[in-house]
Amino acid sequence: MRGPDHWGIAGSPISHSLTPRLFSLVGESLGIRPATKFFMEARTVEDFERGVEQLDGDVWLSCTAPLKHAPMERLGLEGPEGVNAVNQLMRADGVWSGTSTDGTGFISACRHIGIEPSGQVLRMKGGGSAARAIAASWSSEGGLILPEEGRRSLVSGPWDSAVVEGVEAGVSVDLDAPPGGGESAPLPAQRQVSISYGENARADDFAVVMVVAQHLEAWKSLFSPGSCDGLPSVGEILERLAS
Repeated sequence: MRGPDHWGIAGSPISHSLTPRLFSLVGESLGIRPATKFFMEARTVEDFERGVEQLDGDVWLSCTAPLKHAPMERLGLEGPEGVNAVNQLMRADGVWSGTSTDGTGFISACRHIGIEPSGQVLRMKGGGSAARAIAASWSSEGGLILPEEGRRSLVSGPWDSAVVEGVEAGVSVDLDAPPGGGESAPLPAQRQVSISYGENARADDFAVVMVVAQHLEAWKSLFSPGSCDGLPSVGEILERLAS
């Protein structure tokens, strides 16, 4: 199977990111020629554009804050309905494409730790791109959403019919927690998870499970849809990270 010339991560902060290593682990599992790994520190879309101009050939990358909106607009891409953002980008033969895997990755990570979305109430703080992606995926799986006021409110979207209030939450997540392992605000629920991890994160931390899960979702939906049957599982990648 043919892979890209470069794969990696763009955004800020990213020094802690596992994404370049995940590309290598999954690529190795599929027998893909290793690509050049990169960490592209980019605080603006101009930083991003200058960075990708230095990369010749095909590029696969994950983008994190603050790059989930501006590159999409500059590259003429559309995110999923209501989400309006992308966190995975691919340049193949000079043509860009992209998708969002924050929501599907969150679902996959929850299932990995035994949380089934259907009928489950998710208390969620925040209204940014990750929040919208998670709300869309959670509601599409039959889950309910209890919004918590954060820096931004959760706007109206395809999840509207799943929004509830005045009920007990089974799981909660603070999507306003600072990146790089920042502390989450306590949110009442039977179980709270975090999607922010730092340099010293363990393979069994939910945030690490999440980044692995969303990375695998990117291979399925964008990087190599034809290789779904050969992809390693979330658990297999976590075992390799732990070792």
